Amino acid sequence: MNISLAHKIELRPNNIQKGYFARACGTARFVWNWGLSEWKRQYEEGLKPSGLGLKKEFNAIKKEQFPWVFEVLRDANSQPFSNLQKAFIGFFKGVSKYPTFKKKGISDSFYIANDKFRIEEKKIHIPKLGWVRMTECLAYSGKILSATVSRTAGKWFVSLNVQMDITPATCKNQAVAGVDLGVKNLATLSTGEVIEGPKALRKMQKKLKRLQQSLSRKKKGSKNREKQKRKVARLHYRISCIRLNALHKLTSKLARNYSVIVIEDLNVRGMMSNDKLAKVISDMGFHEFRRQLGYKSPIAGAHVIIADRWFPSSKRCSSCGEKHQGLTLSDRTFVCPACSFKIDRDINAAKNLEMYPELMAA
Repeated sequence: MNISLAHKIELRPNNIQKGYFARACGTARFVWNWGLSEWKRQYEEGLKPSGLGLKKEFNAIKKEQFPWVFEVLRDANSQPFSNLQKAFIGFFKGVSKYPTFKKKGISDSFYIANDKFRIEEKKIHIPKLGWVRMTECLAYSGKILSATVSRTAGKWFVSLNVQMDITPATCKNQAVAGVDLGVKNLATLSTGEVIEGPKALRKMQKKLKRLQQSLSRKKKGSKNREKQKRKVARLHYRISCIRLNALHKLTSKLARNYSVIVIEDLNVRGMMSNDKLAKVISDMGFHEFRRQLGYKSPIAGAHVIIADRWFPSSKRCSSCGEKHQGLTLSDRTFVCPACSFKIDRDINAAKNLEMYPELMAA
């Protein structure tokens, strides 16, 4: 089975290398914005713009009008046109929003083709720059397809996309697990095990609020404001790392220990529209949970089943199958109106999810 995985590794560049990365990101950002502006102009004039056509136009003028793009590797001013084409394809298919202009300091990154760099243990060789130290070795073995250097909260990272030909493992435990995600606890398993979420955003809310209030008082354009921005970004990065660490531990445990995993098809976008729950839901990371489980389960030999969105996992009695129509969100204990079966609401939902494959087969 061929599968592509990306390993994101933190870099340890010196000051000269940091300056090179910043220029490369600036070049990629400028080319993207130039291409998007030209795309809009041509479209309004009734033409049919394309990424390849814009790339040819830019190459014809860059030597005279933008000679500074030659200071960094060519991929930085070439790949944005391919990315722009993909972005518009996604927009016209209805799977993504309309592409927007990029701002400095937000999603700074640039692409490197696989024939332009090489990896040796804890270092990567980048054209026009030389060797850059990495904090760890590449975890995957296979064909390296590409690399993307990016900046987050003042730290530099390289994301290496590796194509591997693997044989799925055979799961020793052939059990089925129903997983109910929630806002009180991250997940409740049909075995009765409850996994508490780290709730990093909630725990660091006061500190984040204090830093943001201090940022609002700083003069725009001042060095102190830029310093405070970095402090806020570092705290956001720390929160995301804590959340991802908990999700990785949970999804790895599920993929390794269960042959079949049943989860709900949650309408996360609709849930986020609830002002009272949006912050808590985003703090749990439901979408990231499903994404991680989706790529880890085939490698571990597990199978993920997505229950129908309208399956009444919470309202159905896991003992007799009766549906409790009067159950409300505030009811944390499920009491069956037919058989008087009493059980924790989340465990009841997880057990119903465990039985979902049998119910659908019947």
